[in-house]
Amino acid sequence: MKKIAVLGCTGSIGSQTLDIVRHARDRFSVAALSCGSNAAELAALAEEFDCKLLGIADENKLGELRSAAPDADIYCGDAALETLAACDADIVVIAVVGMIGLRAVLAALDAGKIVALANKESLVAGGALVKRYLERGGEIRPVDSEHSAVWQALQGEKEHKRIILTASGGPFCFADGPLDGVTPEQAVAHPNWRMGKKISVDSATMMNKGLEIIEARWLFDTENIDYVIHPESVVHSMVEFADGSIKAQASFPDMRLPIQYALTYPEHAPREYRPLELPLGLRFLPPDEARFPAPKLAKAAIAAGGSAALTLNAANEAAVRLFLERKIKFTDIINIVSDALDREPNETLDSAASIFSAHKRIYDKIYLGT
Repeated sequence: MKKIAVLGCTGSIGSQTLDIVRHARDRFSVAALSCGSNAAELAALAEEFDCKLLGIADENKLGELRSAAPDADIYCGDAALETLAACDADIVVIAVVGMIGLRAVLAALDAGKIVALANKESLVAGGALVKRYLERGGEIRPVDSEHSAVWQALQGEKEHKRIILTASGGPFCFADGPLDGVTPEQAVAHPNWRMGKKISVDSATMMNKGLEIIEARWLFDTENIDYVIHPESVVHSMVEFADGSIKAQASFPDMRLPIQYALTYPEHAPREYRPLELPLGLRFLPPDEARFPAPKLAKAAIAAGGSAALTLNAANEAAVRLFLERKIKFTDIINIVSDALDREPNETLDSAASIFSAHKRIYDKIYLGT
């Protein structure tokens, strides 16, 4: 039986991970759970899965959690993630949102854990550092549907020529007219996937695909990464080989599949699923990078190296928050990111402390105007 730690257990990926555990009690037990601030839900999950090791980021909710889970060993604040990531678990699912996920990734790898990774920022902003930690031990298994698809397609292969990620195109792929009047409600209404607000906005701007390109660069040690618009989200990514053949992984949109594969690898364990029925009527369209330039900015950041990808990530996080708070227009998001890439110095950051410091400085400059 595999022991699982779920960091970010009340979010979309964390909740679906626990749903997998519910239906496979003979395979998995829960060693640790953490969340941001929902003490009541965390306590309920701890009781359901008989989990005695808990973490909560919001220090104001510590008392509530202690009252609701009096028998648990509870950690609080940012340090809670590092403690839980190194706990007695076989697999650490890192589903927290934001840069804080990097702390958990480094702690888990340092403890030699298998990391089921659903946190983009850790690789986007700290990819080189994460790779250094991987050289010392541990393992990363991708949870994003696109990267899981590439990972699956590469099983049994020694080399590949090109990775081709697929992108749904988001809610505005076929929208006519200008996008400057888009509201937060419209931007978070993804046509195919149920996701959090931030990642949904990233999908709407196509920045999500840009971040995934940067992630793929570190996960698969290549810069030869392209993408196509695939509105149906059935083919999750493809890999091209030197002989011209292409392998693709396909399924109806359901994040439980890549989550479960990260937990059961190398086995494709049985699960309830909706079967594909032919004909599928799938479309593969060229991207419109004039209207949605975020992936092009991400590729430029990869080429620039250094802290360019960190700058892109920090600027995007701040800009998306400003948009969700209705302080800027939808189209301002990418303009802010582009300006930051032009303005900020490109540095070599070789420690977690320097990465967090640079990320905070850029984020605060944009969000707080400091």
